[in-house]
Amino acid sequence: MSKTLKETLSLQISALREEAKSIVKNHGKKTVDQVIIDQLYGGMRGIKGLICDTSSVGLDTGLIIRGIPILELTEKLPEEIFYLLLTGKLPAAEELKSLQSDLKKREEVPSYVWDVLNSTPKDSHPMVMFSAAILCMEKESEFRKLYDSGYSKDKLWEPMYEDCLNIIARAPQIAAFIYRKKFGKGDMIAPDSKLDWAGNFAKMLGIDDKDGTFAKLMRLYMVLHSDHEGGNASAFTNLVISSTLSDAYYSISGALNALSGPLHGLANQECLKFIVKMLNDIGHQPTDEEVTAYCQNLLDNGRVVSGYGHPVLRITDPRFTAFLEFGKAHLPDDSTFRLVKQLFEIVPDLLVKQGKAKDPWPNVDASSGSLLYHYGITEYEYYTVLFGVSRILGYSAQLIISRMMNFAIIRPKSVTTDWIKKQIAAD
Repeated sequence: MSKTLKETLSLQISALREEAKSIVKNHGKKTVDQVIIDQLYGGMRGIKGLICDTSSVGLDTGLIIRGIPILELTEKLPEEIFYLLLTGKLPAAEELKSLQSDLKKREEVPSYVWDVLNSTPKDSHPMVMFSAAILCMEKESEFRKLYDSGYSKDKLWEPMYEDCLNIIARAPQIAAFIYRKKFGKGDMIAPDSKLDWAGNFAKMLGIDDKDGTFAKLMRLYMVLHSDHEGGNASAFTNLVISSTLSDAYYSISGALNALSGPLHGLANQECLKFIVKMLNDIGHQPTDEEVTAYCQNLLDNGRVVSGYGHPVLRITDPRFTAFLEFGKAHLPDDSTFRLVKQLFEIVPDLLVKQGKAKDPWPNVDASSGSLLYHYGITEYEYYTVLFGVSRILGYSAQLIISRMMNFAIIRPKSVTTDWIKKQIAAD
């Protein structure tokens, strides 16, 4: 008889905790990194200071989820990825069915959430609405109730699990409602119990999808954006809040707020704006020569080609590759996608010539927006909500694991500028 996801996690905890204790006891004083002044002033970039087992991002590999490169997971469902993130293995058929059934039982959204969303000003940003909707459900938190009752610290992962699965189950319906309300798309579309998590989300958005390819895109989108290790701005925010023994509603709402900036989750809409502007500026489907001249002019004037020059990777983001392959298969003649493909063939060489040889490659945001645009989601403001729905899978997995492992409060030490000056003078 197959075990539920929660039962599978229960069986892992003891060995994982013992492994961590052993590592700290036997090797706790071993130096694993050093910090340079560049990193102190550069947002702590690259400093090894967290444990995150759900995924890793290598300079020359891109996203790897539990040891599996992301391009090997593009045919999986988001539910399978969530199971993988938590347990380190993909679910068997019965295990997947059990998880999907559990999520279905949790998907009813409290009525007051609709009241909150209906009361927001019409010009509210969709991410404000999404974050507020998650936060206002905090009164439902099993974690807070059990913590306040004196629940054992070793068992706090259990109510964290319950909170996270409730949020995952409800997020698509909330996000779809926001899309339809904010952009005048009509009444809310009820969930369909026969559909998978992302397929259901696609239906509730109300996009015309006679051939099912939009649902296929949503499944792919949710998989590709599900996790990106623990140190990016929103994942880090999520972990910092949770480390105070705050519950998932506070943590995930805070993570969504961090995701909303143009240097993070908002980048996908900025990339599409760039592509649409280029098409409008040129006035027709451009030739390779016109694309080259347009981009060279930007570079010559100290500007950037949006979506190119990854801060971490030294290869093409494999998530970009996955979206590119989807576009080639399903919308090869779409004008915005054709420009995405042209930019990929042209821009890296231009950046190398400009001295950007270390990071001339595109990130995932350089391709994702064009696909959404093709299917009629032309409202740029909403793109980060889609990102957020997906990333809730990773946030949740990291929250559950952090409580399974009883990780300490995150409290790095800050230093003053005078301290830095003294260190320099002492050399």
